[in-house]
Amino acid sequence: MAEQDTCRDSLFYVGGISVVSSSGATAPTWLQANRDGEISSLPHSGNISLGIVKPATRPSRWFDYDFGVVLSGRVAGTHLSADPRQVTGTGYFSMLYAHARLYIVDITAGIKPEYWGSGDAELTSGSLLFSNNAHPIPRISIGFERWTPIPGLFGYAEVKGGLTHGWAGDNSEVVKGTLIHHKFIGGRIGGNLPVNISYEFHHVAQWGGYSSVYGDLGNDWNAFKAALLVRSGGSMRNDQINAQGNHIGFQQMALDVKGEGWKVSAYWQIMQEDGPIRFIGTTMNNKDGLWGISATQNRWPFIQGVTYEFLNTTDQSGPFHDKDGCVYGGYDGYYGNSIYRQGWSYYGRIIGTPLLSLTNNRVMAHHIGIKGDIYGFRYRALVTYADNYGIYPTPLRSKNTALLLEVKKIVPQAWNLEFGVALGGDFGTQYGNQFGAMVTICKKGLITQW
Repeated sequence: MAEQDTCRDSLFYVGGISVVSSSGATAPTWLQANRDGEISSLPHSGNISLGIVKPATRPSRWFDYDFGVVLSGRVAGTHLSADPRQVTGTGYFSMLYAHARLYIVDITAGIKPEYWGSGDAELTSGSLLFSNNAHPIPRISIGFERWTPIPGLFGYAEVKGGLTHGWAGDNSEVVKGTLIHHKFIGGRIGGNLPVNISYEFHHVAQWGGYSSVYGDLGNDWNAFKAALLVRSGGSMRNDQINAQGNHIGFQQMALDVKGEGWKVSAYWQIMQEDGPIRFIGTTMNNKDGLWGISATQNRWPFIQGVTYEFLNTTDQSGPFHDKDGCVYGGYDGYYGNSIYRQGWSYYGRIIGTPLLSLTNNRVMAHHIGIKGDIYGFRYRALVTYADNYGIYPTPLRSKNTALLLEVKKIVPQAWNLEFGVALGGDFGTQYGNQFGAMVTICKKGLITQW
């Protein structure tokens, strides 16, 4: 941590405009998904954003800090019409946070995009727990978010972990004021060796709030302890028999092989909706998970990254949770909950992988992503084939192939504006055949340095 830094603190302005137009009932999957909730799911929308950002610049010193304030506005509609009754508008903070690191301890407060998972965040179909699909949840976090060497082990063993308290202020029709709990711990071995192996465990819970059906769901210190320790509590029989709140366990194992200018990562993610928590690969739903491999390199710009992922959530420990007096422990119903009926979502978007929904959480999918730079034209291409089985106990078969080609380029002759064009489409029985396009104009510039 005593290594000398040469970076200066900088304050930047950021701004952007995007316009989306589509032919179907919704915007195509990869035009709207995994974009931090910025793009509307409606077929036609426009966004404008403006803000300031101060990035972290002292990664090697004992203290660092960063912050960002970005205000966005959006209009969206189902038809290209001048009728104001067919258009909705909203304004929101897409970023409003401050973060400080004191030696190894990170403290973050506010609205900040976050992604938890291995692989390439630009090319993945989305982590099972936290992807970039939904708008960031306001939160306060403390922990050591970077891999931190264990003293005395010469950097070959590292750990990280943290605790978060969040407020889901979307106020669904059933539960208002839902609270979010998130804690995680991870370990990695290998250090500067060419091969690293890591493991992470995350636990999240939706708890508290006020239900239009059940009333006060428990918002005091005892309710927080029940969510933290996965204990029973509350006033409802379901929470007294099981655990108070809606809980999800997430585990990830990753193998990283790296050399000069290249890296290959293989990763395996699982989630559990039911206890007891068992080690990855030994759970009742061990047929379900996300398996991926990602390769990146910086020597040849035309293809800088490639990702392949396979997703399966069709098992869910079997079709029955209980039947004829016997408890089978199946029917996991990923992301869903009978009390928090909005499920693991925020402002209508799944917080985990966008390939699942509350009405379609049994999915088998193959996903490929590729990116690179061809003479200053940065591109990203995604192809996803999903075979959908609906939910237990109501199977509903559908299929979809989602495509995306996105190209961006900074044009110095046009005041260093970044222009982008994205073409997306869905083909199959899930959404029907639909096609759309997005045009973006972005600008980032230096305000001051110190």
